[in-house]
Amino acid sequence: MRALIMVDLQVDFMPGGALAVPNGNEVIPVANKLQPYFDLVLASQDWHPFNHTCFAVNHPGKSPGDVIEMHGTQQILWPVHCVESTLGSRFTSNLNRDKVMKVFHKGTDSKVDSYSAFFDNAHLRDTGLGKYLRKQGVSEIYLMGLATDYCIQYSALDAVDLGFSVCVVSDGCRPINRNAEDESAAYRKMESAGVHISTSDEVIRAIKRSGIRRAAAQAG
Repeated sequence: MRALIMVDLQVDFMPGGALAVPNGNEVIPVANKLQPYFDLVLASQDWHPFNHTCFAVNHPGKSPGDVIEMHGTQQILWPVHCVESTLGSRFTSNLNRDKVMKVFHKGTDSKVDSYSAFFDNAHLRDTGLGKYLRKQGVSEIYLMGLATDYCIQYSALDAVDLGFSVCVVSDGCRPINRNAEDESAAYRKMESAGVHISTSDEVIRAIKRSGIRRAAAQAG
């Protein structure tokens, strides 16, 4: 079974948002186009408490973009964004959510950041997404959303580690690119881990072909 996972398509990551991903709005038509081809559509949301340690404002003398050490890992400090139950944490209004079966919140622990839709950055907390996918009989995961060099990359690598077949839909993602090579480095790391990179049109064609093969096998 295949699942489409839409990562963090929230107001604060859209143009004009508190942590806008450049051209992040361009992935919404891709998300809406893909959904009808999947039996299972899921979504993740950044869902931070206001006192989250990833917010620069909670570190006197620090600014967004500064880096500190947290739980033995390097933590980038961000502007306040996607605070639970605020306007900025909502899904963007032009995202079709009719097929979304379940939403998984991440970044809920104020002491550790969570880029991945599966675990926090220190792997101390599990969102439950992996268990849910197993329960539904999912073996193939298709990821799209924001941002390529953070939440998509971390989600894809965690999914591979959990034993799923993973495809990232490249035209359904956009990077932050704090450094010019961040996006390309993320794709290289994902591919080296076994992640497939495809466009939405390639994914749709492959799903249609598999459907034709399945129908032919059943007819035979």
